[in-house]
Amino acid sequence: MYFTGFADEAAAEIEGQIKATKALGWKCIESRNISKKNIHDIPDEEFEKVVAVLNETDVTINCFGSAIANWGKKITEPFDSSLDEARRAIPRMKRLGTKMIRIMSFAVIADRSPEDQMKEERFKRLRELVAMFSSEGILPVHENCMNYGGMGWKYTLELLENVPGLSLAFDTGNPVFTDDRMQSEPYQKQSAWEFYDHVKEHVSYIHIKDGIWSTEEKKMQYTFPGEGNGDVRRILTDLFRRGYDGGISIEPHMGAVFHDPAAKTDEDRKYQMYIEYGTRLEIICKEIRNEI
Repeated sequence: MYFTGFADEAAAEIEGQIKATKALGWKCIESRNISKKNIHDIPDEEFEKVVAVLNETDVTINCFGSAIANWGKKITEPFDSSLDEARRAIPRMKRLGTKMIRIMSFAVIADRSPEDQMKEERFKRLRELVAMFSSEGILPVHENCMNYGGMGWKYTLELLENVPGLSLAFDTGNPVFTDDRMQSEPYQKQSAWEFYDHVKEHVSYIHIKDGIWSTEEKKMQYTFPGEGNGDVRRILTDLFRRGYDGGISIEPHMGAVFHDPAAKTDEDRKYQMYIEYGTRLEIICKEIRNEI
């Protein structure tokens, strides 16, 4: 087992991301944005700088947190952007020795029912993407975010059945703010535990996010791990009991919400919050392991 995280939530530049990772005593980054652009979108010269900086440390990129087929891509629009992102990602992943990439299953069509989501087109596109990555020895993992597979565990299992070679990156926090579209309207939010329990046999990777859905404000209030409704402790306990030995990646989403008087700027607070988030998660994991 190893810890990693979306270090762009600690710092915008790769140097700051590496610094935060090393401060935690970790060796991996799940790379998403560098200089506010996804790692598969930054210019070649900037990517070369990233490679050079990483080569001077013992920090590696364990996963590309790509934007491929994510909630910003509509299934009703051409496939080109996601294919282009995949084509750019593959050689960069090979250069960095990265063997895993996070992908999604395109945005939910808001004005259509769960059963009218162009699912066959989604399956077709994902099969093509998975084939591209698999042929290069890269594992594509689907995140249960604001996409087809994220509508409920049934839809994730349907994806797996129709897209051979696809695995899962399960996010503990996403169900907390996501409508359970397996139920009747008005939709209730999902249960993180229920979702996980139905898909756990296919999980290769874990994202730790937590929070509480505010019905009154209609938004997520993100919390430190174990303090929200993401069933973080219960899910991690089950994973460890089942011998999970993969990556555990933090995605705090808490931004600059960190009350440390020593932090003078939002950037300071983001950095310190990321460190505290990772530290708290390590403590939780140690406690669980001591209990089982």
